[in-house]
Amino acid sequence: MKPHDLLTLSPALPAVSPCQADSPVASMPGARALYDALWKCNATPDATLRAEAQAFIEQCRIEARCSAGEPLPGPDALPRWMQANLEATGARYKRYLAARKAGGPRQYFSSRAHALYFLRAVAPTKLVDGAWLYGLLNDSGNPRLSDLIFTYLEELGDGRPDKNHVLIYRRLLDAMGILDWRAQDDRRYVQGALQLSLAACTDTMLPEVVGFNLGYEQMPLHLLVTAYELDELGIDPTYFSLHVTVDNAAGGHAQRALLAAAEIVPGTMDRAVFWRRVEDGYRMSETGWGTNDAIASFDLHAELLRVMAHRAGEGQASHSDHCRIEGRTVNEWLSKPDGVPAFVDALQRGGWLVRDTDPAESRFWRLLQGETPHMFGVFNDYELQVIHDWIRGEAASDGMKFERGPAGATSAARRPVRSFRQSQRLASARGTGNPSLLSSDASPRFDPDLDALRRALNDGDDPVRQGTLLRQLLGPAFHWGTAGLEATRHVSSLMRAVA
Repeated sequence: MKPHDLLTLSPALPAVSPCQADSPVASMPGARALYDALWKCNATPDATLRAEAQAFIEQCRIEARCSAGEPLPGPDALPRWMQANLEATGARYKRYLAARKAGGPRQYFSSRAHALYFLRAVAPTKLVDGAWLYGLLNDSGNPRLSDLIFTYLEELGDGRPDKNHVLIYRRLLDAMGILDWRAQDDRRYVQGALQLSLAACTDTMLPEVVGFNLGYEQMPLHLLVTAYELDELGIDPTYFSLHVTVDNAAGGHAQRALLAAAEIVPGTMDRAVFWRRVEDGYRMSETGWGTNDAIASFDLHAELLRVMAHRAGEGQASHSDHCRIEGRTVNEWLSKPDGVPAFVDALQRGGWLVRDTDPAESRFWRLLQGETPHMFGVFNDYELQVIHDWIRGEAASDGMKFERGPAGATSAARRPVRSFRQSQRLASARGTGNPSLLSSDASPRFDPDLDALRRALNDGDDPVRQGTLLRQLLGPAFHWGTAGLEATRHVSSLMRAVA
């Protein structure tokens, strides 16, 4: 693609089939496979993969046009529209805060396990945050795209590890013990696959990219409430609170999105047709599995069964035949994943799992955490929280985190749940904050991509190779790593020097 060709593309709309009774996107088969293929393609999808991405976008377009969402006003009305939305969101959030201060319960997360389930459910989307703008780097010299390109660089934290959105979320998943986020069904990959598809097809999808960005960068109520309730449960809300600050309407991403949408409208083609495609992109920003879907889908018992079934294969191979429940060996109970519900029922009948009590009263829990935890390490932290909250039942609404080690199987008085920010202030006062091992300014030593980048940047005779490598390292698969962060700092410095 030649520089500035993005604005001279044919405005003809692709053929779109009529609305269908069943959504073609909600459970899109193959969404995860497309997501994985686009993520791994190193920013150079071949013709076949691009065609798959294009077809996926068109399926999403169908759903977007059939949705009953609010229409997007014309370019001249965008400032008033955005201000009205911002005021409405602010008013709703004030009502939420008033209800909470009056003693009302959390409205999103019924327990700590519920909050962690949410973080896992939306991980496929959050871990490609900003990807819909990546394809614009191919035309970085176009001044009409500068607001969008700067937005992308800021999504990448301008190369700062503590501001790179994807890296922040990856660290959050690691800290919460959410290790198996990839093992989810296609519907949870739809939004991420769409973002990666737009990045792969930007040369023919600029209006849709602009509209998608406009929708995605508005301030939603769920972002504010999520940040508030995660903090309340002692879970780091930085990823979400950072979006509250950078997506502001005064000078943040929302304002940049508005400016880009207004400035990108061409003067040499049918503006109405072009804007219809912008509106398609705007509507597509709501396509697929979102925050409210993830929150509403939580079923603690179903999640317990999933966690147990996930470990059934390992358990079948590790128990001796002398371990019996109701006359059957554990190996027999776990011989098939669909036997897990009956196994859990048997554990309850035998007193191994005692619901609505302190977990210390359940023998099964004492095998996981206690003085002699014979099953220590079988379940990760997220899975342990699910089991812990399931045993406690309604009492888990207090958001209590399970205790690791021997203390986890005692009935001692439990400490009240501290918010994340309270815990941080206390750790800072005690001098027990993040150890130097985790400091973000440590110089990386084991990254061959970083070595390749530094060699390329020192080779002033080959700017084409430099540009190719920089664009690759700013892609979804690399920008959060040490080489990607350094590449982002380099590009951000160059862009801001000429802005």
